[in-house]
Amino acid sequence: MRKMILAATAATLIWGIPAASAQTGTPAELTVPDNATLLEVVVEGQATRVPDIATIRAGVVTQATSAGDALKQNAARMAAVLAALKKAGIADKDVQTAAISLSPQYKYGDNQPPVITGYQASNSVSVRFRDIEKSGAILDALVAQGANQINGPDLSIDAIDAAQDEARTDAIRRARSRADLYAKAAGLRVDRILSISEGANSAPPPRPMAMARMEAAAPNTKIAPGQQNVNATVTVRFLLR
Repeated sequence: MRKMILAATAATLIWGIPAASAQTGTPAELTVPDNATLLEVVVEGQATRVPDIATIRAGVVTQATSAGDALKQNAARMAAVLAALKKAGIADKDVQTAAISLSPQYKYGDNQPPVITGYQASNSVSVRFRDIEKSGAILDALVAQGANQINGPDLSIDAIDAAQDEARTDAIRRARSRADLYAKAAGLRVDRILSISEGANSAPPPRPMAMARMEAAAPNTKIAPGQQNVNATVTVRFLLR
């Protein structure tokens, strides 16, 4: 038996594996006849999509001398922000409270214990925009209504399952093309597929969330969706003769 591992191409050729050698690394169910060759190929398929969902965190930060006043002011401004989202046509299911906090503000002096000078209240919501082209204008409206903290965007693909299936199909096509190449180079032909296994699929990673404190509306805010790749990795074993 001869065995050659081609790491650079992520393929393994095992020539003429007899049944008795199945325990050396080839699963018993994939025992290959003496006159055949087993080819294992690992490939990655890819599908490209334009992101169609933008998720952004919008919040209100307020400060007051008392905790109650800080929360009261915060609640009033957040109510205006939520009303602006509703007026813009954002569905209730696409708005979710992300974080609420209240913390004291301190003044520090030399060799003196810290003194509470006031309180800071923060309330933020996660907003999913299903029309990215309109999301910038909506953000401007939110800032005009009192939002002074923006975090995002996180761009993603809504129909991710369909994109992953396309990547899987592309992976199988690539595997067959590579198998044909190896078979031809070895003076053989692809007889059939013995097994297919799938590795971890790669959904597009979220883009880094950048924090910004906004004091006034930035006119004509634009969000460019760009493109994202969805990947699928498969291991395919072919029988060559």
